[in-house]
Amino acid sequence: MNAPATPAIDVAGLECGYDDNILLENLNFQVGRAEIFFVIGGSGCGKSTLLRHLVGLRKPTAGTVKFFGESFGEADASRQRALLKTFGVLYQGGALWSSLTLRQNISLPLEEYTALKADEREDIIAMKLAQVGLTGYENYYPSEISGGMRKRAALARALALDPAIVFFDEPSAGLDPLTSRNLDELIVNIRDMLGTTCVVVSHELASIFAIANRVIMLDREARGIIADGDPRVLARESADPRVRSFLNRGEIA
Repeated sequence: MNAPATPAIDVAGLECGYDDNILLENLNFQVGRAEIFFVIGGSGCGKSTLLRHLVGLRKPTAGTVKFFGESFGEADASRQRALLKTFGVLYQGGALWSSLTLRQNISLPLEEYTALKADEREDIIAMKLAQVGLTGYENYYPSEISGGMRKRAALARALALDPAIVFFDEPSAGLDPLTSRNLDELIVNIRDMLGTTCVVVSHELASIFAIANRVIMLDREARGIIADGDPRVLARESADPRVRSFLNRGEIA
């Protein structure tokens, strides 16, 4: 019998906060390879705080985060830099540089983390824009395209280094339902085509029920995880009224 594959992400005993203000404690969960995994919960429960700790923007006060079995916190600076190349981040507002074209925005991680020549970078830029349906927009500035297109352009940049994991911070924020649904479909297509592990921070029920393989739900008072599983099952069967209330705020398709 084959041994189970090492999870894409393994979080053990994680404690998250700012200075002496601990928001989350003793978090334990794993994210499987090629899984679409959602972090959900109400406002102020620590979703974005957890994301910042997962991507290395904040150092946890306790616990470990491992990527494919390797601890990020215990790695030296050069190894941390190498690990950073294995994941991309789609920030809530897209975080594109407004003074740069889409081509230039996507080129940034390629220039920072690779020794590719200009023509090689151009090939990758064209391929990534094609993957998100933005062929022909290479020379547009972020201000010249719609909000949904900016999210897709930011996703193209997050995919520039062919990451094994992509983190999404409230990807549907500010988008209309149709654009949000199209972005959900794009996330699924990227997982299916590239085998990418997708970690999505969101409170949007439509997206949660449409594409999540699994969720963890954070709670502000509990300062931790109060549910872990298939959101459709949790909505019907969770013994915790907080979980059922959150997941049954609207009609479940």
